[in-house]
Order: sequence, then C-alpha cells, then structure tokens
Amino acid sequence: MVNADDFGFTTDVNRGIIEAFSNGILTSTTLMANGAAFADAVRRAKEHPGLDIGCHLVLVGQPPFPRTVSQLIQAVALKRIRIYEELSAQVRRVVDAGLRPTHLDTHKHTHLLPPVLDAVARISQEFRIPFVRRPFDFPLQTGGIGWKTSTANRAFGLIRRHFEKVLRAHHCRFTDHFAGFRITGHFDAGSLAALIRALPPGSTEFMCHPGYCDSELAAASTRLKESREAELRALTAPEVRAALSEAAVSLRSFAEI
Repeated sequence: MVNADDFGFTTDVNRGIIEAFSNGILTSTTLMANGAAFADAVRRAKEHPGLDIGCHLVLVGQPPFPRTVSQLIQAVALKRIRIYEELSAQVRRVVDAGLRPTHLDTHKHTHLLPPVLDAVARISQEFRIPFVRRPFDFPLQTGGIGWKTSTANRAFGLIRRHFEKVLRAHHCRFTDHFAGFRITGHFDAGSLAALIRALPPGSTEFMCHPGYCDSELAAASTRLKESREAELRALTAPEVRAALSEAAVSLRSFAEI
C-alpha cells in the first residue's frame, strides 16, 4: 500500500496526489478534515473512486492546535485538549462528506503518544475503520538520513510492544511492515526502487508526501515543499514500476486486504 499523507492540505498537494495515483504507484491517501483544501480533496476523491481514502488526524501544526509536537505533549499532559472529541469530529466530517475511510493515521505520528493512541484505537473500533498505521520502519540502510530522524526511529521501537497491544485490544488491523519515515523528503526514483527490492515478505505501508509546489504550498507552514515534487517524480518513474515487477511486489489498497 503506497499512501500519500496530507490530502486536503493545499490544492497543489491535492493535484500531486491525484497525479501519483493516476500515473504512478500510489494506491491510497489520508485526508485532513481541517485542511484548507478539504472541499477540493473531497471532490477529487469522488472523481477517482479507485483511490483508497483514509483519515489523516491532526492535533499539531495548525490552529487551534499546538504548533510543535513538544507543545502538544505538554498540552496533553495538562489535559488541555479533548483528544477523542477533536479526532472523532474530524472523522465525522470525512464520513459526512460521503467518503468511506478504510484507514487512520496521524499528522506527525502523534498517535505514538499513549493518550492519542487510545483515542485513535477507540475511533477505529467505533467507526469501523479497520486499519491504523503502525509507524515503525523496517530496518533499511539508506544514505542521507539525518541523526534526528534516525534517533526518533530508534525511539519509536521502544514503544512498539505497547502500541501493538493497544491496537489489538480494540481489534484494529495494521500492516506487517511500514516504511517511509526515515526517507521522507529525501528519496528519488533510485532509492524508492531500492526500497521496493528490499521489502520483506508480507504487507507493507509506504508513506509518502507527493505534491506540486505552487504558490499555495510555497506559502504554507511545512518543511516539505520542493521535496513533494521530487517524491511525485519518483512515484511516477518507469524504473520504480519496473522494480515492482522485478521484485514481484503487488500494489494493493487497504480496502482490498
């Protein structure tokens, strides 16, 4: 499953996601209910019914939420955010728009925080949205990865056991493997083809952030700008499609499995 985060963030991101689905290897995307281009994303989703839709749940990075993850941690500790109410309202907006989400993930992977994970797992069960992202990269040696990302990835592994226990308690499903955290904003067609050839047996979700960097994205508050166009080029590259065939890797949507 190749999933694009941030559907609904800006219209130029939306266009890039649809391009990656129509002419590349993208199979699914997660929609930001409070994104500035939500209505545009819903329209595009309905025009492309084969695109698998999930919910990209947001508690950080834009008003009225804390700007940074560290600020969110403090707000959660002080119980300043009604987590379940906020996130369930976002899912309800997606459902009320006429879409049927099949999977859940969170902006900045905030469901690694136990109170957020509890809310997300509960929402998965109550809304009958079967899959929840398990954002722990499988081991992969790649160049160009910063020490902060590598350190965070190792830290994620320390909480993996509790994370999976909570999901199972709520009958949530998750893929066997996950990839994309370590190389977000740093991959091209060659490195994506190498990742495909290195995939372990089983199901894998690959997280990506394609898009066009036009005026809306250029003015937005995000570190991922020009890199979205690089990811789009990689996702639509012939050599990446060839790598899938060579490695006998099948593209699937969450709905299919």
